[in-house]
Amino acid sequence: MAGDKELIILVDDSPTNLKLGKKLLSEKYHVATAPSAKKMFELLEGNLPSMILLDINMPEMNGYEAIEILKANPATSDILVIFLTAMTGSDDELLGLSLGAVDYIIKPFQPPLLLKRIEIHLLMKAQRKELCYFNDNLQKMVEEKTRGILEIQNALLTTMGELVEYRDDITGKHIERTQQGVKVLLEELKRSGTYLDEIKDWDVHLLLQSCQLHDVGKIAIDDKILKKPGKLSEDEFADMKRHTHVGRQIIEKVEAMTHESEFLKYAKIFATSHHERWDGTGYPHGLKGDEIPLLGRIMAVADVYDALTSARPYKEPFPHDEAVRIITEAGGTQFDPLLVAAFTRIATQFKCEMDTVIQ
Repeated sequence: MAGDKELIILVDDSPTNLKLGKKLLSEKYHVATAPSAKKMFELLEGNLPSMILLDINMPEMNGYEAIEILKANPATSDILVIFLTAMTGSDDELLGLSLGAVDYIIKPFQPPLLLKRIEIHLLMKAQRKELCYFNDNLQKMVEEKTRGILEIQNALLTTMGELVEYRDDITGKHIERTQQGVKVLLEELKRSGTYLDEIKDWDVHLLLQSCQLHDVGKIAIDDKILKKPGKLSEDEFADMKRHTHVGRQIIEKVEAMTHESEFLKYAKIFATSHHERWDGTGYPHGLKGDEIPLLGRIMAVADVYDALTSARPYKEPFPHDEAVRIITEAGGTQFDPLLVAAFTRIATQFKCEMDTVIQ
């Protein structure tokens, strides 16, 4: 192709028509001429044009026969074909279009009309190509956009969680460690088939993001309580318990401002129910047994393990084995017995995963 001109092959058994046609088209297009269908196919071996202007009445092989061969070959089937013919019957035109031609122009034709029709069909072809490219890449574009949104979402979640840790600085990497604990415990539940009917449809990726907000309500708790180097009084503990209500309220405010609700649904459950106890003596609602959402029961195990094994101003960290013993003995009172059983099976892995956060 010369420069950026598109290639058009003009096929006609009349040398005069070929000469006139080439002169007319050469200003806008690169034009190759063929005096027969056979010569056209020879040209196609080294050049695939954007369009073929094809005469119908030719010796040896007519235009109808030629277009059938073109359309049967995957390499040439997409080439635009316009019939140029002296045949004026409607049946002839219908046959040409049914064989795959995009247009049917009667000779002698008006040069401006021919040029405009060629321009329109080439433009339509370019637009179809662009649309096909867009459709082929749409999924990739959506995935990239979604990935970007999720990265922003996760960054915001992490930042909100870290805001709590900056205030409650005695807990260190509590949010990240409990996130790892929830992940490992979920993997064991799936492996063992425990609560499988309930967890099989969970979006684990969003779930693990959302559990970073389980203590977000602590942002409203006074520093004197959060950082008190000793046991809380009854009034102080009552105020501390408010963080579950406040956490729910914060997340509900976010829900009201967005159409995205899946990860916020998980976050609200974590924030509200991770201090409920299996025997009904927990807070904020005193839920008992299966009344407690499974996500809250899972977080309770990870949350308490990290609290036991972490240093506090009022206590040294418990050794791993001692923390496992305490949680195991609390199965059926503080914790869901099935979750405790799952935890004890993977206790060593649980510790390893949390230790990687510390490192």
